Amino acid sequence: MKVQLERINDNYLFEAKGASGVPVFIDSKTDEPSKGASPMELLLMGVGGCSAIDVVSILKKQRQEITSYKMEVEGQRKEVREAKPFEAIHVTLHLEGKIDEAKAIRAAQLSFEKYCSVSITLEASVKITYSIILNGKSLK
Repeated sequence: MKVQLERINDNYLFEAKGASGVPVFIDSKTDEPSKGASPMELLLMGVGGCSAIDVVSILKKQRQEITSYKMEVEGQRKEVREAKPFEAIHVTLHLEGKIDEAKAIRAAQLSFEKYCSVSITLEASVKITYSIILNGKSLK
C-alpha cells in the first residue's frame, strides 16, 4: 500500500491520495481556519472507519437491517518527550434498526479483535475499547 502527499500552500496544508485517487486534506491546527484534518484526527478516523466497514459488512451478511450508524471515536493522549501519542482510544457505536443485540455485540467484537487492521496495528501501544448503543440502549 502506498499514499502520496503534496504540499498545496505556503504553510501546512497537504493533499494526500491513495490508490483510489480520492483526495484527503491534511493540515496543522496552528492555521485558522484549518483546511484539513490533523494527522491525529485521521488516525482516529481510520480506527472508526475500519471498524464501521467491518460491522456493517458482518451485520449485512446476517441480514440485519441498519437504518442508522454513527460513531464517536475519542483518543486520550499522553506526553512522550515532545510528542503526544494516543495511550487509549474509545469507540462508541450508535446503531439503529432491526438488529439482534447478540449479533451487534458479536460484530463489534469480531471487528476490534479479528478484522480491523487499523485497531490491530495499534493494539500493542494503544488500549482500544468500545461500547455499543443499539436503538438507544447501552449493550456494552
